[in-house]
Amino acid sequence: MSNDTALFLGQFLRSPAVIGAVAPSSRRLAAAVCAPVPERGEPTVVELGPGTGPFTEEIQQRLGGRGHHLAVELNAPMAKLLAARFPLVDVAHADAARLGELLRERGLRQADVVVSGLPWAAFPEQAQRDLLGAVTAAMGQGAAFTTFSYIHAIPLSSARRFRALLAERFEEVVPGRTVWRNAPPAFVFHARRPRA
Repeated sequence: MSNDTALFLGQFLRSPAVIGAVAPSSRRLAAAVCAPVPERGEPTVVELGPGTGPFTEEIQQRLGGRGHHLAVELNAPMAKLLAARFPLVDVAHADAARLGELLRERGLRQADVVVSGLPWAAFPEQAQRDLLGAVTAAMGQGAAFTTFSYIHAIPLSSARRFRALLAERFEEVVPGRTVWRNAPPAFVFHARRPRA
């Protein structure tokens, strides 16, 4: 077992509703989730729930030193690991519901891309609404939001509620194909044009 997997599993056992996974995401899932990160310009990319950093690494490769990458992690040991591992990333040990405030503190107007590793299906309805409200309020009109869901969570009422909430908050929501080479398999949601 790798150090990252051990940390992930340990933190999951402490608070499964906050961590939401027993292992870090695969490179294939990271590539699918981070696809909207632009190849040009100086974008503001926000990453929610980065954990041990598989999406963080992908975003950094795509940015190549451009723009501003803000990673918001609620779990203190993971935030500390992330900050040490990725010195170019602006790691905030904070609640994602404070996203607007975190951007303002940094003099950033809005996010161009929001990449989420949060366990949406593990959250109660009000937490889903509050978090997604914070996300859409922080996004520009042309911004993109991506997240993923494990295929075993599809039938859960909380997962169905989250999918309905995405459709309510965004004009366009496109489900991606299943990433089978992930433990467990997952699929990606790409959302654009947040509704006011």
